Amino acid sequence: MAAIQVLFEEAGDFKAATVLSEAGASLQVELASGRRVKIKSAHVMLRFDRPSVEALLPAATKLAEELDIEFLWQCAPQEEFGYETLATEYFGAAPDAIQSTALLLRLHGSPIHFQRKGRGQYRAAPEETVRTALASLARRREIEARIEAMAERLRTGELPAELAARPASLLVRPDKQSIEWRAFDAALRTSHLTPERLLLQVGAFDSAHALHFGCFAAEHFPAGLRFEGRAEAAGLAADPHAELERADVQAFSIDDETTTEIDDALSVTPLEGGRWRIGIHIAAPALALAHDSPLDLLARERMSSVYMPGDKITMLPDPVVARYSLDAGREVAALSLYLDVSADGSDIEASHSRIERVPIAANLRHEQVSAQVTEAALASDDTARDLHFGPALRVLWRVTLASVARRERMRGKPEPRFRADFSFRIDRGPDGERVRIEQRLRDAPLDRIVAEMMILANSQWGGLLAEHAVPGIYRSQQAGRVRMSTQALPHDGLGVSQYIWATSPLRRYVDLINQRQLLALLRDQPPPLGAKDAALFSIISAFDARHTAYQDFQQRMERLWCLRWIAQEQLDRTDAVVVREDVVRLARAPFYFRLPGLPTVAPGRRIVVDLSDPDEVDLSVQARFVALSSETDTDDIQGEEAPVEETPSPAQPGPAAAG
Repeated sequence: MAAIQVLFEEAGDFKAATVLSEAGASLQVELASGRRVKIKSAHVMLRFDRPSVEALLPAATKLAEELDIEFLWQCAPQEEFGYETLATEYFGAAPDAIQSTALLLRLHGSPIHFQRKGRGQYRAAPEETVRTALASLARRREIEARIEAMAERLRTGELPAELAARPASLLVRPDKQSIEWRAFDAALRTSHLTPERLLLQVGAFDSAHALHFGCFAAEHFPAGLRFEGRAEAAGLAADPHAELERADVQAFSIDDETTTEIDDALSVTPLEGGRWRIGIHIAAPALALAHDSPLDLLARERMSSVYMPGDKITMLPDPVVARYSLDAGREVAALSLYLDVSADGSDIEASHSRIERVPIAANLRHEQVSAQVTEAALASDDTARDLHFGPALRVLWRVTLASVARRERMRGKPEPRFRADFSFRIDRGPDGERVRIEQRLRDAPLDRIVAEMMILANSQWGGLLAEHAVPGIYRSQQAGRVRMSTQALPHDGLGVSQYIWATSPLRRYVDLINQRQLLALLRDQPPPLGAKDAALFSIISAFDARHTAYQDFQQRMERLWCLRWIAQEQLDRTDAVVVREDVVRLARAPFYFRLPGLPTVAPGRRIVVDLSDPDEVDLSVQARFVALSSETDTDDIQGEEAPVEETPSPAQPGPAAAG
């Protein structure tokens, strides 16, 4: 007697098995694999005695592929039906097990044409439903074909046009449902490359520099980098210069030669009794950029200018910068702080602030005058007289030294000095780009003068706002933590009772906010932002996030240009400086890296390292300790371990610039 065999459904799949026993509503069956299972009688779709269990599904699957689903759909009854009914009608006679199973498989695998109504029961889908579903299926197949075609082009090193327009969007918050991302992801799975390296390989970016810059711009400047007509649409308020009183000073700025946003200048005027009046003059764009005006909103989007070697992204449009930059030969609107000091510069006897027009006599550039303006040159009236603005610089130097001494007493310890700063120059010519990295001690007199005058202004103006209960955005440092808030708290790192940022309004939004508050105070007007104004706190939060991101980007770009400099100079072996433990810095460039296996060496000690495999994508280099350097002089790296200054090198302004 032939064994009874069944076709049954399990978890949406069909299986064939031999019946071992049947009791009530359940059966014990054996699959072709030899596994025995218990199934419910209701799950049985078909009982048959031939072909064998092993042969049924392969034969039925092959036959099912030959069945015309469109014809089946047209032949099917309009009402609900069982698959056996349609099998009998389709094959013209009682179907055998293979035919029944084939038709069941075809119906079950065609949900577009046939809607399942129960086990083995179906109903032909309405014509409109079928046509809509088929059109959708065709679109999906077309999309999948496009995805595969794009992926294949990427695998072979080609860049599809669809990806070439905005390649950074594949790396910065990508839309993972888009065709472009799905193609890119498919290519990634077989390329064994990182996303960045695959895009470089196919030419989506022409260099690692373009890759890093493009991703940064896509993330932080989605509306574009160049204002793209938005500045013209926003417009500038009427020029306020004419109505301002002209200051009786001859002011001069001190900046790097690449600085175009000149927002601070200094002046020195003699008073009776050998005393001096020090003027700290800050560009005043807040006179025209009212709170929540279109131009103000543009600046708020960016929060700060972004600086990097060889390039920058300005916070304000060029016409605004051009109007308010303290360029030589002009009379420019400024917010001025005047400090009346004793003859030796040791005491500040009085101070007042004014909104005025300031004549700018000169823009001094570090590259042209720093070598002449030394401590020795400023030591006496005779030696200072030969310098450009020498007598004024000598007075400023005395005030600087006295101010530093006061702050150090409040700090309880001396400030880190003699720390080296580095500036980058990217020379672009017909033969390509050449990197120059120049080192200058931050303790140089001109650097210290500018930094100290800005600290004085920011501290004095912070105190002025606090004294009159006008809200401002302060920076404080307590217990080693630097934070921004609306409270006038001490800045332990600088050694001042309170500190705001108000001296870089052309390139930092917090300074622009604080300048507006100061202007309102000086004009005896209500400040634009009140103490409990939610905008004040949202600006602090947004600025903190942007400030951190911009600083991180600047550091990453400096690392990239350091790597190019290493390759350019062919530095296979060079000196480095130990910063702490296994962290070292190249002696001639601000490139930091870890050096595993470094023996115990005191911070500041020079060592010799071998460098290899510079990687501009990962911004890394392979390094190996060779020996202690024969150069026994140590470098002062105190500031690198725990920087507390709020002012960067004047040679390379950054988001944290105070002046």
